[in-house]
Amino acid sequence: MVFGPPIWYNKHMNVLLFLIIILAFIVCIGILNEKLFHLQSDIALILFSLVIALLLMGADRLFDWPILHDFIGRVGEFGFEKYLMDGVLCFMLFAGASKVNMGKFKQNLRPICLLAFLTTAISSVIYGLLFFAVAMLFHIPVDIWMCILLGCVVSPTDPIAATGILSKIGLSKNVCSVIENESLFNDGTGVTLFVFVRSIVIHSGEDNFVILMCKEIVGAVAVALLVSFVLFSLMKTTKDPVRYILISLFDVALVYIICEELGFSGVIASVVCGMYFSYAMDQMERRVCVIDPKEYYKDFWEILENILNAVLFVMIGLYVFDVEISSYAAVVIPAAIVILLLSRVIGVLISTLLGGRRIPGNYDLREFVVLMVWSALKGGLSLALAIQTEAFLSPEVYRIFINVTYVTIFFSVLVQGLTIRKVYFKLEEHKAARTRQDGRKESGC
Repeated sequence: MVFGPPIWYNKHMNVLLFLIIILAFIVCIGILNEKLFHLQSDIALILFSLVIALLLMGADRLFDWPILHDFIGRVGEFGFEKYLMDGVLCFMLFAGASKVNMGKFKQNLRPICLLAFLTTAISSVIYGLLFFAVAMLFHIPVDIWMCILLGCVVSPTDPIAATGILSKIGLSKNVCSVIENESLFNDGTGVTLFVFVRSIVIHSGEDNFVILMCKEIVGAVAVALLVSFVLFSLMKTTKDPVRYILISLFDVALVYIICEELGFSGVIASVVCGMYFSYAMDQMERRVCVIDPKEYYKDFWEILENILNAVLFVMIGLYVFDVEISSYAAVVIPAAIVILLLSRVIGVLISTLLGGRRIPGNYDLREFVVLMVWSALKGGLSLALAIQTEAFLSPEVYRIFINVTYVTIFFSVLVQGLTIRKVYFKLEEHKAARTRQDGRKESGC
């Protein structure tokens, strides 16, 4: 019997085969982690998928195995940016936004808005200025606008990482609300700022940032509310819970496509859709309990979110197949981590000071800044934005962008994600001790 070449020898890897590979990683890593390591599941997926990918790359260098070499090349060619930005992002954002606690959101609306919009903008600019200073010191071939563009890529916190990791490690609902809602909304700021700065880098002459920001936000909110209102009204006419699910899928996909075509923020629109459906479902809770007693709608979005999160984290780990190391990596990577934390500190500090005396969670200024800096996880959206720069940056500068972004994601998910629980409880202990001390001072003891 003569066997033909493996399926990945085709010009493009079969989508079903790629899905099988991803599912194999998810299942095997999940079981291994459950039995031996006991890490948070999403962190385990991104960590061990990277480790396995590096081992495969090492084997490819040591042994002359054409099948392995071709397999690595085909997996590396799979379009991560298209998969996320043109595929599943809207559904992941909708799922995360549909879990927003509206009471907590309204309670913390001012700090959430300041963190989501002002902190992201300030952090991106500060990051760019500091990175440019390092670039001049070591003669790295980037200009100031390229550095600010890199700041726009790595500064926004990722809603997928935040909802996928932070909600599972024991943070209080009030704290989680601020972190997750900031993450859900600040990506819109980051993407808008990215588009604006990119236009400067490639000299395309976009509108000024304020006009562009207003256009993206106002347009996205208007489209999301209008379409969601119409489709939710349609939902009220049916008693089939499966049709509830189909209408919600139709809503977010349609809104995302419309906004992207009109130049509005599909990211923000997807979040608004999720929050609208969550609020509207709560308003007709009795009807939903009768029609959907087994909670098919809620369970569907919960399961879909977990599956898509798992796939995304594995794909981030496997993207190392496509990463080329920059000749400046030894300089820019350590500097980028320090600059990232410092720019985030400055951004959070300024927005918190402008937010007034009331700080969420009854933290003092220093405690809140530490918490918001260390919980600022990065994820797939930053990588997708970095990949988009290949079209207009030189190969060496593009390698710098990818190297910095990739390491930043792993630093935030692994180092910050694995330690945020300890940091949170240390801050809670410090807050409790401070509260007791303040109480003694007030009582004159």
